[in-house]
Amino acid sequence: MKTIVGWHVEVEFEEVDKRTRAAAMLRLPDGAELRAKAHATRHPDDPEQLKVGEEVAAARALNQLSRDLLDKAGHDIEAVTHVEAHPAM
Repeated sequence: MKTIVGWHVEVEFEEVDKRTRAAAMLRLPDGAELRAKAHATRHPDDPEQLKVGEEVAAARALNQLSRDLLDKAGHDIEAVTHVEAHPAM
């Protein structure tokens, strides 16, 4: 039996001067939503490259989402097994 499941991730950016902010949201099939924010700051000597700031800020926000998702998985495991879980990357 084949099951197809989709998860939706949204990332939005805000650029202010030399700072790029990213807000990421992961929506799971059970209705749960995980959110994370992160930023990147351009070095004063670097040329303006909005794409690079977005990539760095998004990577940091998505990294936080992955950690939060592991934490959620651990709580979900514990809710069923009643044993402390330690999921790791």
